[in-house]
Amino acid sequence: MNKNLLKVALAQISPVWLNKEKTIEKIKKSIAGAAKENCELIVFGEALLPGYPFWLSLIGGAEWNTKTNKEMHAHYVRNSVTIEKGELNSICNLAKEYNIAIYLGIMERAQNRGGHSIYASLVYINQDGAIKSVHRKLQPTYDERLTWAPGDGNGLQVHSLKEFTVGGLNCWENWMPLPRTALYGLGENLHIAVWPGSDHNTKDITRFIARESRSFVISVSALMQKSDFPEDIPYYDKIVKTAPDVLANGGSCIAGPDGEWIVEPVLHKEGLIIETIDFNRVLEERQNFDVVGHYSRPDITKLHVNRERQSTVSYDS
Repeated sequence: MNKNLLKVALAQISPVWLNKEKTIEKIKKSIAGAAKENCELIVFGEALLPGYPFWLSLIGGAEWNTKTNKEMHAHYVRNSVTIEKGELNSICNLAKEYNIAIYLGIMERAQNRGGHSIYASLVYINQDGAIKSVHRKLQPTYDERLTWAPGDGNGLQVHSLKEFTVGGLNCWENWMPLPRTALYGLGENLHIAVWPGSDHNTKDITRFIARESRSFVISVSALMQKSDFPEDIPYYDKIVKTAPDVLANGGSCIAGPDGEWIVEPVLHKEGLIIETIDFNRVLEERQNFDVVGHYSRPDITKLHVNRERQSTVSYDS
């Protein structure tokens, strides 16, 4: 086994929108498909389980105190994932069975925050089937704030995977220099960027992060078309009336440590994108630039990171 080489799968798929159970089944099929190709890591898009809140921009999500928005939010919360209740167990079992690591974007219904607010969380499951980090998106973007809560720094973690050190961020967090630097400082050399979809997000920042960090960068987006909205969702007729034909066109891609494309953004294609990456390329590119190593000046600029998991209430046992 060559520890320098890592075979990765980018799962560019659509969810069964706002249906937790059916989306989990679709995720499991992708994992099995990646395992058949002997992949060692599979990555899914942001909030794929159970889907991105597209209704916010389609049916007046910013309108205050309306029954429509309350019902949609309640439906979304009910289909979000409570990790503590074992709702990812079947996915973890597959990770162990197939010896494959997983990055999965979920809507997390966090018990330590009362169980009623939801977070766009990026979950890392290792090849033994153990959940090793849950990164709650630090800052929901624009209308996402109408249904997602802001997270904390607890999930700013990295993980060893063969020779690689892998970490990840959600969507526009990837534009935030300090969270990126927090991961660089932990030794990250394979950066995972997950997105709800579309190449306008991935086509620039993927290569920029790769060039800045001299790391491999894998961006994974979901897909979504008007025809993907299930007819049994609340306010289906109202949603499809204003929805464009394509809401998320994909754009999943891979950039190498020199900032050049290994896989250019893939559009309008559902399925697995598979590639093998070579860790030695990281060492080659770090020769002339290492953002937290020989090309840094910690005596002048330094970052402080709070990784404590935040909760409103603490209890003495």
